[in-house]
Amino acid sequence: MNYRQKNWPEWLLIAELTANNKIHSAIKILLFMTNYSRELRIEVDIERKRKVEKVMGKAGVALIKALEKMK
Repeated sequence: MNYRQKNWPEWLLIAELTANNKIHSAIKILLFMTNYSRELRIEVDIERKRKVEKVMGKAGVALIKALEKMK
């Protein structure tokens, strides 16, 4: 961990989203709804998602090939 890293605000936003995207055991609703009085909406870039899936598929194939070579 680098305590001098400069992107803490980016990580804090991700941490807040993660915490607020859980159903609270006592109140049985998302903490986001409790904090902001509205539903959580996450926009997804479909084209980017497809590109990531394609790259992940290629990476998976490469990892399998590398694993087979190590046997």
